[in-house]
Amino acid sequence: MRRRLIAAAVLALAAVAGAMPAQADVAQPTIVSADPVDFTPHALDGTVRAIAVVGPTVVVGGTFSSVANENGLRPIRRPYLFAFDAKTGVIRTNFAPALDGAVYALAAGPNNSVYVGGAFRTVNGVASRGLTRLSVASGARATAFKAEINWGDVRTLAVNGQRLYAGGPFSAINGVNRAGLARLDGLTGAVDTGFDTRLTAPSLARVRVEDMALSPDGRRLVAVGALTHAFGQVRNQLAMFDVSGPRAVLSTWTTDAFAGACDRSLDTYLRGVDFSPDGAYFVTVTTGALPGPARMCDTAARFESAGAGLHRATWVNHTGGNTLFSVSVTGSAVYVGGHQQWLDNPRGDKSKGPGAVDRPGIGAINPKTGKALPWNPTRARGVGARSIVATPYGLYVGSDTDKLGKEYHGRIGMFPL
Repeated sequence: MRRRLIAAAVLALAAVAGAMPAQADVAQPTIVSADPVDFTPHALDGTVRAIAVVGPTVVVGGTFSSVANENGLRPIRRPYLFAFDAKTGVIRTNFAPALDGAVYALAAGPNNSVYVGGAFRTVNGVASRGLTRLSVASGARATAFKAEINWGDVRTLAVNGQRLYAGGPFSAINGVNRAGLARLDGLTGAVDTGFDTRLTAPSLARVRVEDMALSPDGRRLVAVGALTHAFGQVRNQLAMFDVSGPRAVLSTWTTDAFAGACDRSLDTYLRGVDFSPDGAYFVTVTTGALPGPARMCDTAARFESAGAGLHRATWVNHTGGNTLFSVSVTGSAVYVGGHQQWLDNPRGDKSKGPGAVDRPGIGAINPKTGKALPWNPTRARGVGARSIVATPYGLYVGSDTDKLGKEYHGRIGMFPL
């Protein structure tokens, strides 16, 4: 029955997935089940770093080299990128693009395509450093899309219509200077020359956008990472922009929440950000290694997105000294993943402090109260869950371990509604 319900939801999603790519994370009316479905395939090594749903297909990127269908562990070579049928879990045999480096970011593109970002230099034997667009049906490059970073990699992608946003530690795309963040034409890959967020970090080695989130209406963008200024204004590790027009406009929305230091070896301790489905707030997740209730290290935190001037966190949930890498806000829950052992743990120091609850590797937080929800499927912790993506039919989780919900799931699994 569960497989049939998911199949119906997938078909409904495919019917509306046409020319306008949707935001990756969507509203969900309820918390997902703690029992993952049994039919998802497995990555047999490495780490799943990115997941995108393109119609009835799930595209998966990371640092793995081999994958296998659920009904058998016969390895299929798929370095860095593969795809499977969302309804059956069967690996797509026609999608086998050849990349020479890791994939860190994915986003659904137009006409059954997917944008791919990462540390690769060639795609299907053609130079395409850090960025490409591929046919989901065949794995072929979209030859009209020509975009290359100068060095570094692409860590995060976001799409709004024909606008593609790319973030990472690069300093130029197609020879156009863009420190850490750029907007491109989604069909041609041309850099939007009028759009520049002017990110700087004079005290750091380089600017790096670690993650970003677009509001559901596509008008606001929040970027997090190794940055200290935008347009010459102080923006410690987080900046919000109005991206509705031809140019990036720095929002007067600010926060000093991330001005304080965590582990001083880190150029940024922010790791992820996601908007709520209604755009009213966003949630950040961090690493840091210096626990304590007064710090923002190793936390998830909600910020209201409306209004001007200084904003403080609406709530902060502490792990007690363990990193959170990924976040997905669905309205009914805030899902967080990392290598945490606990939530509700402001007094912990790599230990279970007063009031802490066990949430190994993955957990859910009440969006209103900021307290952990009872949902606790567990995950083998490893380095951490690097990708969490909500869909109309469930929640995909990608990581570097093979136990999810107390079952074998090789680095990827899906919790159904």
